[in-house]
Amino acid sequence: MDNLKAIEIKAFVPARDFPLAKRFYEDLGFTIEWSDADLAYVRCGDCSFLLQNFYNPEHAGNFMMHMLVPDVDAWWRHVESSQLAAKYGVQAAPPEDRPWRMRDFTMTDPTGVLWRIGQNTT
Repeated sequence: MDNLKAIEIKAFVPARDFPLAKRFYEDLGFTIEWSDADLAYVRCGDCSFLLQNFYNPEHAGNFMMHMLVPDVDAWWRHVESSQLAAKYGVQAAPPEDRPWRMRDFTMTDPTGVLWRIGQNTT
């Protein structure tokens, strides 16, 4: 089974307005490493996903991403100071301690994708 190892898994995240979504993710703190008309390679540190120029309301409305970070409160301060919710018309709720031993906050992207950004508490 040693030769059945995985190197990474990437999600294909939908975008209703592809240029707007790329700007949102850059403002959130990601880097667009590569992009063409249909796909963008989006990265933050060692984590990445593929943003696709594709939109289906039912799919986007049920799509969620989770990102584990070392300091969730620093990320929240960045979201607030950048005024991302107002700038992009998205929802963002402040960090909370969760019963599953995590502190996280939620935010939607301009397409409606729900993000949970959090850190482990123990």
